[in-house]
Amino acid sequence: MRARIEDVANAAGVSTATVSLVLRDRPGPSAATREHVRAIATQLGYRPDRAASALARHRSHLVGVLLDITSSFHAELVVALDAASAAYGLELVLSSVTPRRDEQSAVETLLDFRCEGVLLLGPGMPDSELRELGSRCPSVVIGRAGTGSVPGVRAGDEQGMGAAVDHLTALGHRRIAYVDGPRGSIATARRGGYRRAMIRHGLRDLLDIRPGGQTEEAGARAGSALLELDLAQRPTAVLCFNDRVALGLRDSLLRAGVAVPEQLSLIGYDDSAPARLGTVDLSSVSQDPDHLAGAALALLAGRLDGAEQTAPGRDVVISPRLVARSSTAPPR
Repeated sequence: MRARIEDVANAAGVSTATVSLVLRDRPGPSAATREHVRAIATQLGYRPDRAASALARHRSHLVGVLLDITSSFHAELVVALDAASAAYGLELVLSSVTPRRDEQSAVETLLDFRCEGVLLLGPGMPDSELRELGSRCPSVVIGRAGTGSVPGVRAGDEQGMGAAVDHLTALGHRRIAYVDGPRGSIATARRGGYRRAMIRHGLRDLLDIRPGGQTEEAGARAGSALLELDLAQRPTAVLCFNDRVALGLRDSLLRAGVAVPEQLSLIGYDDSAPARLGTVDLSSVSQDPDHLAGAALALLAGRLDGAEQTAPGRDVVISPRLVARSSTAPPR
C-alpha cells in the first residue's frame, strides 16, 4: 500500500505536523529532525498525495484540454500547451472526442478530475453550451471565436484564406474552388474569407464552394466529385478547409493520375506535420500553434488567478501566414 504521512510520522516518532513541515521545507524542525524524517520518508517510499494537497489548498492546478485525437494539428497544439503551462505551474489533463464520447461527455470527464479550467481545441458545440460551461468553470476556446464569458484565441481565418487566394491568383489561377468544412463558426469564417477574396479579385462569377468536412475521407469524396467534371469545367486550383481534407483530396487525384500541381494546385489549412513531409510538401496556412498556446494559457491563467476578467466577445486574434510549397504552381 502507498505510504501515508501518518506512516512516516509513526516510523520517525514525530507528529504528522512535523513531517508536513519537513516535507514542505518550512521552518521549525531542527536539522537533525529534518534529516531523520527525510530518511524515513525515502525508506518507506513516501510520495505526496497531490490530490489531497490540492483539496487542502482548494487548487488542483490541473487544466483540462478537450481535443480531437485524430487531428495532427491538435496534437501539435497540445505539445505547445504543455510547454506553455509549465510557466504557470499548471498540468494538463487530456480528454478526447471519440465516436463513443461527444464533446459534452469529454468535458464532464475533465470536470470530474477537478480541473480548475478548460481549454477547448476547435470545439463544435453551440454558443449556448459554451456559455453554460463558462458559468461553471474558467474556459478558453482555441481556433474559433469565443462567446459570453468564454474568450477565444484564434487565427484570423478570413485573412488566412485571403492570403491563399492571393497566392493562387498571383500564379495566374482564376478557377479556384473551395472544399468546405463541417458546420460551425470555424468553417463559416474560412468560407467567408474565400468568398470575399474571390470577389476582391473580380472572380465573383467563378465562386465554387463544394461540400467537404474535416477528415481525409471528406477530401477523397470531394476529389471524386471534381474528377467527374469535364476538364473545361474543372478548377485549376483548390483550397481546403484543413490539411486533412487536402490530403484526402490529393490522394484521390494521384490515384486517378491527376498530377499535383501540374494539373491542379492544392492548398490546405493548419500547416500540420503531414503537410511538411518532403513527399507531400503541401502549401498550407499556418496558425502558429506556439503563439496560440501561449496566448491561451496566459488568458486562462489570468482568469484562474482572478486577475483577468475577460469582457464578453474579447478574443485574441493571431495573424496566420501562408507557407507556399510545391503543391502550387501556375496553371497550364
